[in-house]
Amino acid sequence: MPRSPLVLAALASAAVPGLVLQGTRRAGVEDGVGEDVDAAVVTDASGSEWVVRAPLDAASGLLLDQESSLLRRFSSLGEDVLPFAVPDLVGSASLKGGGRAVIHRRPPGRPLHPGDLRPGPGLSSSLGTALGRLHDLPPSTAEEVGLPAYTAEEHRERRLVELDRAASTGQVPPGLLSRWEKATEDVGRWRFSPCLVHGDLTPERVLAEGRDVVAVVEWGEARVGDPADDLAWVAVGADTDALDTVLEAYAVARHEPPDRHLPVRAQLSGEVALVRWLLHGVRTDDAGVVDDAVQMLRDLDSDVGGEAL
Repeated sequence: MPRSPLVLAALASAAVPGLVLQGTRRAGVEDGVGEDVDAAVVTDASGSEWVVRAPLDAASGLLLDQESSLLRRFSSLGEDVLPFAVPDLVGSASLKGGGRAVIHRRPPGRPLHPGDLRPGPGLSSSLGTALGRLHDLPPSTAEEVGLPAYTAEEHRERRLVELDRAASTGQVPPGLLSRWEKATEDVGRWRFSPCLVHGDLTPERVLAEGRDVVAVVEWGEARVGDPADDLAWVAVGADTDALDTVLEAYAVARHEPPDRHLPVRAQLSGEVALVRWLLHGVRTDDAGVVDDAVQMLRDLDSDVGGEAL
């Protein structure tokens, strides 16, 4: 059963001694919170807002622990390393049955939807710069806190395994499978330098104000891997000219020029995200999720018309 906002507020009080709470409400997408945790926004006596998150199960607890380790590492690097805010953890509280709830200030900004991006200076450039600066951090930033690290070949092999699982469901149009398998089996497209990636970027995890990306949240899936994965949601959701602006700003922000196959792998990663949704539905025996994923796969198959990536 989900924890109520009042229970989460009590956890916040335990996590931050002296915090005087004036109100609480359930947190949502607009607060930069995903669906894999119980979360509430609490307001203190000064009117400041805080987010308290508690894991739903052992798996989400592990992701929260991984995120906490990385955020503490970010904090040790200094405020100017990244051009956007990340959650600043101020406390945690033990949970019955194991795991910990964590609390941080409510981040600024609103979810950034790729369809809102426009070419030229402004938000698209800010997003490209933000991702470029993130990917320029030393991979050791993640490795030192025990986050997963994959070579380019290991990443390609993981993608092939994912496609095999998708094929076994019998629900993926053959044209899409062929499109993805050809792109993944082309070894030349998988020669890249692995870097620290967020690993699960979606609109609610990238927050913007005006012309700027101001915060990135939900770091539990961070790892050393393919930079294309952090561009996937933009590759499939933004118009071509806006994506070009993002990629141009990204290249300028990187000290090491990005590999020329980055856009293709980003498109591939964005499309294969539908497979993950399908596999989630199969794994949880959720017919509604499976039906939703199958319909989106059919729509994509109709849109790409069997074209190669």
